[in-house]
Amino acid sequence: MSSMSSGRDEKHWRFVTSHTQVLLCIARNPEIRIRDVADLVGITERAAQRIIADLVEAGYVARKRVGRRNHYLVKTDLRMRHPLQQTHEIGELLDLLLAPTESAESPDDSELTKRRAQRADAASKGEPSSDATS
Repeated sequence: MSSMSSGRDEKHWRFVTSHTQVLLCIARNPEIRIRDVADLVGITERAAQRIIADLVEAGYVARKRVGRRNHYLVKTDLRMRHPLQQTHEIGELLDLLLAPTESAESPDDSELTKRRAQRADAASKGEPSSDATS
């Protein structure tokens, strides 16, 4: 049996980076809390804070304090960073990945509910949370 089919040497990687996942969360909900970003992306709150700071510093996201909450604005007209994609604006990527789904429920809502239930279940069993890695 090959290592690909055995599952033992399976590598955990994804096509879309955590930075892109955070950007997608903010684009879906400009008033999203960092805790919710972390839950949805499957990273720690501190990692979500660092990524948002990176996006703000690079100019892709503007952050405005409204009362006790942050409000974010994604600047969709900026070019992507990698030389192979510099001819494309970030808005093109968001349009592609945020295309409407057939589900009536927001993907954020259903995914948040699922992740919170998993975390609560793990906590009740005394297990560490599986989404606390960055």
